[in-house]
Amino acid sequence: MKPVEASINRALTEAFEPLHLEVLNESHQHNVPPGSESHFKVVLVSEAFVGKRQVQRHQAVYGALAEQLRGPVHALALHTYSPEEWRDANQVPGSPPCLGGGAKS
Repeated sequence: MKPVEASINRALTEAFEPLHLEVLNESHQHNVPPGSESHFKVVLVSEAFVGKRQVQRHQAVYGALAEQLRGPVHALALHTYSPEEWRDANQVPGSPPCLGGGAKS
């Protein structure tokens, strides 16, 4: 695991005690140098999300990742679930292809 990915994992684990956590570096799908850690997808399941709206969940994640968002992380796709929602989820949505920053479609 690379340093930024590891720091995201650590911060989210400490803040949310997740039942399930996936941190996926999707930088390779974007117009960035090889080996970059700038674009991430996070799937996070936590009791902390019970009774919270998506915007509240995302604000809490942004707060937990404030340091990473000030620095190397350019984009963060969040998929946050309560345990009950996670049991009912069919699958996590895929990420759309990058069309910005000079990438070719």
